[in-house]
Amino acid sequence: MTQWYQLQQLDSKFLEQVHQLYDDSFPMEIRQYLAQWLENQDWEHAANNVSFATVLFHDLLSQLDDQFSRFLIENNFLLQHNIRKSKRNLQDNFQEDPIHMAMIIYNCLKEERKILNSAQLSNQMEVGSLQNTMIGMLDKQKELDAKVKAVKNSVIDVEQDIKTLEDMQDEYDFKCKTLQNREHESNSASQEEYKKEQMNLNKMFLSLGLKRKEVVNKIVQLLNTTEHTQSALINEELVEWKHRQQTACIGGPPNACLDQLQNWFTIVAESLQQVRQQLKKLEELEQKFTYDSDPITKNKQVLQDRTYSLFKQLIQSSFVVERQPCMPTHPQRPLVLKTGVQFTVKLRLLVKLQELNYNLKVKVLFDKDVSEKNSVKGFRKFNILGTNTKVMNMEESTNGSLAAEFRHLQLKEQKNAGSRTNEGPLIVTEELHSLSFETQLCQPGLVIDLETTSLPIVVISNVSQLPSGWASILWFNMLSTDPKNLSFFLSPPYAKWSKLSEVLSWQFSSVTKRGLNADQLSMLGEKLLGPTSGGSHDGLIPWTRFCKENINDKNFPFWLWIEGILELIKKHLLCLWNDGCIMGFISKEKERALLKDQSPGTFLLRFSESSREGAITFTWVEGSQNEPQFHSVEPYTKKELSAVTFPDIIRNYKVMAAENIPENPLRFLYPDIPKDNAFGKYYSRPKEAPEPMDLDSPKGNGYIKTELISVSEVHPSRLQSPENLLPMSPEDFDPVSWMVGPSEIDTVMCSAYST
Repeated sequence: MTQWYQLQQLDSKFLEQVHQLYDDSFPMEIRQYLAQWLENQDWEHAANNVSFATVLFHDLLSQLDDQFSRFLIENNFLLQHNIRKSKRNLQDNFQEDPIHMAMIIYNCLKEERKILNSAQLSNQMEVGSLQNTMIGMLDKQKELDAKVKAVKNSVIDVEQDIKTLEDMQDEYDFKCKTLQNREHESNSASQEEYKKEQMNLNKMFLSLGLKRKEVVNKIVQLLNTTEHTQSALINEELVEWKHRQQTACIGGPPNACLDQLQNWFTIVAESLQQVRQQLKKLEELEQKFTYDSDPITKNKQVLQDRTYSLFKQLIQSSFVVERQPCMPTHPQRPLVLKTGVQFTVKLRLLVKLQELNYNLKVKVLFDKDVSEKNSVKGFRKFNILGTNTKVMNMEESTNGSLAAEFRHLQLKEQKNAGSRTNEGPLIVTEELHSLSFETQLCQPGLVIDLETTSLPIVVISNVSQLPSGWASILWFNMLSTDPKNLSFFLSPPYAKWSKLSEVLSWQFSSVTKRGLNADQLSMLGEKLLGPTSGGSHDGLIPWTRFCKENINDKNFPFWLWIEGILELIKKHLLCLWNDGCIMGFISKEKERALLKDQSPGTFLLRFSESSREGAITFTWVEGSQNEPQFHSVEPYTKKELSAVTFPDIIRNYKVMAAENIPENPLRFLYPDIPKDNAFGKYYSRPKEAPEPMDLDSPKGNGYIKTELISVSEVHPSRLQSPENLLPMSPEDFDPVSWMVGPSEIDTVMCSAYST
């Protein structure tokens, strides 16, 4: 595998460094055509030896001649033209100074190796970090597995001890009664035997007392272990899962499955249920036989209360919202609900006990105990329509979990008497609400109320409010972990750019195959923080700057601009975005800096900064590197892209000046990818015309078929002068070859580029 091939597999940030290495003095196309040969030569020696440098210079020209011959056989006129021009440039620049050429090539190859090493080191660090994270998670899981298993084994151990205790007590009771029956025997031999039996009974009593104390102590230790394990499950694992759920709701990585957590919760719950039964058994033993300072009598109430408290805490914590409220029409925008539109929500009990199947009836309530209803002026109130109760069962879930899913709920706003005031401190999309879910667990001697709440939701009455509502959901779940903090937007906190940039990237990666890279995020950071910030990770961004204030001199805020671009990508540009063809977010200054050193006809794709609904444009470079000219086409919106696909626009785009032949100025997608290589697979395929004798083909309708193409009209002065003609594209060559014969073209080309 050549070094050049390895370089082409790198991420864009490293490819950008490669592009900086090559210019017209030694063009990248020669590096491409002669990759293997260039890497096999000793350029370091040539850079210090004139004779050897001269030999390699002429060898290089011979290699270019061979390459030209291959293009001649392939009848590729365009590439013949380009390689002749490259050969002539080399002769002009290095014929008298071949050592200079050797030094340039040597330095380029050396810098390429540095870039490769840097990329490999970066990958190793990322892989290492990921591996460390995964190892840490696995170690933590193994540790919890061991703790849960220890609880289960301790319960089994106590169960065995209680059986032993019961056997000892039965034997002691039997011997006590037997000895009582022999108490009145009068002969001396019987008296001696009686005393001996009495001493044995005393020993048994002591052993029984020690065993009772041992069992009680083991239960105390078991409950200590259970409490420690349960604390890790509730205060660490469950909290982390809920945080991951918040992250997943706003486009972050998918949340881990709850099955492992359910397994741990269930084992601990089963263990506590067994402890309750064991304590009942000890109470039965105590009722049959007790004594002063009996450890069972002394500790049973404390142990029962503690067991009940632990079980109650576990069962209440296990009642969770597995899938947050979401409209099926907008699955990637959960927690934004529209009045009159059905939404779904799923509850789950992580304690999967068979006796609870079909025994827990869940009721859903809206804004239960929400103080904002009275404290915030203009706070809206809603009723829940649809079936608001559901029984939890194990049959509806594919994984057999104990769950209840509400599928047909709707919200309807309560209309107050008189006119509604809109003078409250919160706009509709900043007003946070919540859904509460209640049920009750009832077992013999056990009644536990269970309740959980959804993450805050935004209720809208018009789909046009969805983007702003989603912005509120992003901001809350990025900065708050308290689902009951419904007054969040009365004083919304600032967001660090380091966190907001990650969330913005998620908005793209969650609906496409590609998030935002560092360069794209840098441009967005400067847009929010100002050009002098450089997209500082520590920069603080207020909520109003993100979603409410008009950005720079535009008449729309930052988030609505991003939202428009997301919609444009999803509906019209998805494949091009996934392939990395769209640079997208780049300032005009950076755009020109990238294009100025590129071959004429090089273009890049970026999103318009002046269109609220989302628009895309392309900019290309013309002229020499000393005086480059840049041209940008009027941005295309969904209106144009609904009529013609963007790849077809790029393929057929023409520039026309006065009576000149229209030409397509777009040749290479930045940095140097031939246009057809980048977009060819997305071009519309022309339908084949029916054969003349095809009797089944539909008859013509009398109209000449038309095709929509984009044409820009420019002043003739903006066209390039004849002496600076660019390499021709196939689209330009076709009309030229139609007017001028092949022999005449060859004569012109040979005289212009003869060596």
